[in-house]
Amino acid sequence: MTTLSRILVLSILSIILTFTSCSSNDDGGTIPEPFSIKTAAELNAYLDDMAKATDVPGFAISVVKGNSIVYQESFGYANIQNQVAYTNTTINSIASTSKTFVGAAVAKAIEQGHFTLETDINDLLPFSITNPKQPEGIIRIKHLVTHTSGLLDRPEVYLAYNYHILPGENINNAGAGILMNEIGIEQREGYSLEDFLAAYFLEDGDLYSLDNFADTPPGSTWAYSNLATGLTGYIIETVTGQSFDEYVKENILLPLQMNASSYNYSEINTDEMATRYINNNTPLPMYANDSYPEGGLYTSNEDMGKYLLDMVNGIKGESSLLFSEEAYEMLFDPQLADGLVPLDFAENQGLFWYFKDGKAIHGGNSFGVSTHLEIEQNGASGFIFMSNMDASFSGNTQNYLAVQEKVSKAIKEYLAAN
Repeated sequence: MTTLSRILVLSILSIILTFTSCSSNDDGGTIPEPFSIKTAAELNAYLDDMAKATDVPGFAISVVKGNSIVYQESFGYANIQNQVAYTNTTINSIASTSKTFVGAAVAKAIEQGHFTLETDINDLLPFSITNPKQPEGIIRIKHLVTHTSGLLDRPEVYLAYNYHILPGENINNAGAGILMNEIGIEQREGYSLEDFLAAYFLEDGDLYSLDNFADTPPGSTWAYSNLATGLTGYIIETVTGQSFDEYVKENILLPLQMNASSYNYSEINTDEMATRYINNNTPLPMYANDSYPEGGLYTSNEDMGKYLLDMVNGIKGESSLLFSEEAYEMLFDPQLADGLVPLDFAENQGLFWYFKDGKAIHGGNSFGVSTHLEIEQNGASGFIFMSNMDASFSGNTQNYLAVQEKVSKAIKEYLAAN
């Protein structure tokens, strides 16, 4: 497993704290090594064996090579207790992989003339956000999309006050008890994106603290920020007059015919929704987060295959489905000076996408959700892995890392033979 993959799970994608009392230390068996996988049937057989040998409830994979989806399959269960199969139409959250959709929305908004990467965010917001430690510093759009804004997440606040269990969900079970008692998540209605961000970033807000801000000027230090990403989504709302979920639906999801996908839970076919698991015996209630652009997209493997295909085509200048060739280039162009991103994490980044070893990458982990998306920067291929398994609680992380490593190896063997 690469250092990048470890950091994507452990410290970057969801800043989830590790907890010890609720996780399974048994990985369900030894994961077999992929060997000589040349056909789709052989890849199916390997992944099916892997699913049976691990505590992965269910997962789905799409693989793109050239200009087509060459593999798209699902394994395991969307709901273990009811023996509901995980399929290509199963709906799952993709956690922080949602940030790539924020990047696409930014590229589209720039193309539409709403702002540029150099625009001061306070020229766009209905209120002013200032880093009290660097009051002269101008926070620009480019800082938000590259995690260099100096606007920081406080994990204890991000988890307990941003996440909430949806009203109507059963909270009289072990999974709900863990979220509520160990993490402090409440069952409540969600707050608006504007209200939550104002409470966090404005001096009179209930969640305001000097610890919400870095000591360094904007653009000088890299620090992964979920809430700065949520702020990016809110800026798109202010300049377009649309909610962020509606803007993404109109400008990204519908053009790609991702008809089963939405940031809005009320638009999802809940009959297709995967149950999220801490372990195979501990399902979780449905939850959401108020800063939803950064981690709240619901989608399916079938729909993500369409997105993956367009990103693979776009990175090599062969798509105009979402925006111009120049906008695709901006999405995937390195935006930072060499060395600003920690080198053991990535070499550089574009609009939320990370670059290392010739790949554009993003992943996502939240409670009972794990995803990994990567594309060859030359546009040769790419794949998406999405699952209702957990990697955020201690004891689960290593299992997920092992699964991701084996999946990546198996896909690479398959691609090499085809």
